[in-house]
Amino acid sequence: MPLAETALPDTTPPLKGFASTKREILLALKRDGELDLTTLAHQLRLSKMAVYRHVKDLEEAGLVERATKRTGVGRPRLALRLAPGASAIFPKAYASITCAVLEFVEKKMGRNAVEAALRSRTENVLPEYEKQIRSDDLGGRVRELAVLRDREGYMAELRESAKGRYELFEFNCPILAVAEKYWEACAVENELFRRVLKADVETTHRVVAGDHVCRFLIKPRGRRASR
Repeated sequence: MPLAETALPDTTPPLKGFASTKREILLALKRDGELDLTTLAHQLRLSKMAVYRHVKDLEEAGLVERATKRTGVGRPRLALRLAPGASAIFPKAYASITCAVLEFVEKKMGRNAVEAALRSRTENVLPEYEKQIRSDDLGGRVRELAVLRDREGYMAELRESAKGRYELFEFNCPILAVAEKYWEACAVENELFRRVLKADVETTHRVVAGDHVCRFLIKPRGRRASR
């Protein structure tokens, strides 16, 4: 979210402090939400036993926990997911400071002033985004936005779908604490995307709403794509 740009996200350790395999396990679980051991081993191209040893270490550190996953009839399968304590190892902006500032604004001037502050920050950030998102075609702009957001700690990935539409996924939310308290942050973020991409942007999934990813459906402006 643009307001957090007053301070860069913290992309230093502890996440970068993990050995490569453990880091890949944590990132895979962050992206997919839940994975069984077989799928995780396949993704990492390692044996199940090798992955299990790393998972065991991460469990003991309080970063990974087990869950049951139903896949149709039969016995539920054992799945792995990030434990609540794992949120501390992913990049975060200085959300506590931002929240404190917004709470002060709300107390002194009301909720509308909070939205005004968020939009004001967007106006300040927009020129910096526009300097880095300059492609003539929509696909190029979306790719540039994905690179920029990934660099800012959002763990962004891009997928191209049918009819010139794009899906932007953000698996980490550095300002989750802000978005949980002020839903306006998500609305302002969507507006920023629409302006720099010059396209229609629909937010279909949000981490703050309980999804494991924020998903943005992007399509050329003024078109109504069939479902």
